[in-house]
Amino acid sequence: GVITNTGGAVRVQTLPGQENYPAVNANGIQSQVLSRWASSFSVTAGTKSTALEAVGRSVSTARPSTGKRPKKTLDKKAGNKDCKADIAFLIDGSYNIGQRRFNLQKNFVGKVAVMLGIGTEGPHVGVVQASEHPKIEFYLKNFTATKEVLFAIKELGFRGGNSNTGKALKYTAQKFFSLENGARKGIPKIIVVFLDGWPSDDLEEAGIVAREFGVNVFIVSVAKPTTEELGMVQDIGFVDKAVCRNNGFFSYQMPTWFGTTKYVKPLVQKLCSHEQMLCSKTCYNSVNIGFLIDGSSSIGESNFRLVLEFVSNVAKAFEISDIGSKVAAVQFTYDQRTEFGFTDFVTKDKVLSAIRGIHYMSGGTATGDAISFTTRNVFGPVKDGPNKNFLIVLTDGQSYDDVRGPAAAAQKAGITVFSVGVAWAPLDDLKDMASEPRESHTFFTREFTGLEQMVPDIIRGICKDFLDSKQ
Repeated sequence: GVITNTGGAVRVQTLPGQENYPAVNANGIQSQVLSRWASSFSVTAGTKSTALEAVGRSVSTARPSTGKRPKKTLDKKAGNKDCKADIAFLIDGSYNIGQRRFNLQKNFVGKVAVMLGIGTEGPHVGVVQASEHPKIEFYLKNFTATKEVLFAIKELGFRGGNSNTGKALKYTAQKFFSLENGARKGIPKIIVVFLDGWPSDDLEEAGIVAREFGVNVFIVSVAKPTTEELGMVQDIGFVDKAVCRNNGFFSYQMPTWFGTTKYVKPLVQKLCSHEQMLCSKTCYNSVNIGFLIDGSSSIGESNFRLVLEFVSNVAKAFEISDIGSKVAAVQFTYDQRTEFGFTDFVTKDKVLSAIRGIHYMSGGTATGDAISFTTRNVFGPVKDGPNKNFLIVLTDGQSYDDVRGPAAAAQKAGITVFSVGVAWAPLDDLKDMASEPRESHTFFTREFTGLEQMVPDIIRGICKDFLDSKQ
């Protein structure tokens, strides 16, 4: 129902027709009365229109969480595509919070869910309840429409027990985000922990586990412990130890569960800013890799195919997406040809098929010019972006021009250079192009078939450089 706060006394007022709800039956959720109560979740004041619009847009009915999804062409609700996130709301279900505040908490989570713009291509959410033992109430894959999520939140029962938030956080980080439970590759994973007061167990270890799993932990703390209560808190710095980064971004405070509407939008804005999700940044989803491919006539068509296979195998290891890693390729002889730039293809399949489609040019070898061309035209447009930049130069012979100057300029522009030489490529040239320490950025093989063995070392090298740059 709608909870009104009348100067201390709290009245729960039932909406017309709300008295006899359909219960959840064995097959899932019946949802005839959705439209009636969905409006009670509407966010008041300035955000009303979005809330109602979001509720109005989702016409699909709640469905059983098992079995096939009914095929409906009508309501393919994409949701807010600009908010890339897979979110677990870890709600407080302990005796600490009590039944009344538990309902207010559900109300708040419902408002946040509405404003996020849940949909197939937008954010997906699930809920875990922390109490004596954590319980996953529903997974990311169970509902992809706002109405269904609101209904599921409304149906949550209060569990009671101790607020073992640390235990629940660790459990959620390890179990919730599996691919079979609906987590999506390359989309930031977020756990929003709601805490009324303080946790009854330790959060530090859970925070470490979450970071290892690439999960961004937010703590929303309500009603901080009073001075008298501080003696009962195991670790006063619990928030800083659990969050993704102790930089102020990942913690959020609300004084009380009453009048929380004004806190909805700022929290949603945080959850939707994927550049800030520092814990999801790994070398696999946060790099730009440019391949500079020698197309000179000494290589020949069949060896050129082996070179492209090498390029594909390196690219394959990374999570290529519009918010993840990106790949570009330039082929060079005396001339340069951009085969595709960083923003041309944003899925791995498209990138791999573009690599397969590269035609062999055949001609001379001007590697220095090619490095300058690539630095300017391919890396230029992304130089201020969030990803770390790498250039892999593949050549089979002596360059006709100077490589040292252009390679130094590329490195100065923030590009880490790996040089890969085959057959007649002179070691001095390769070392002159490579980033420091040169030994670990220079590769050589006599035969084109030897490229395959280098793939894991190149990937490991990129990841090592990525981690070093983040220290």
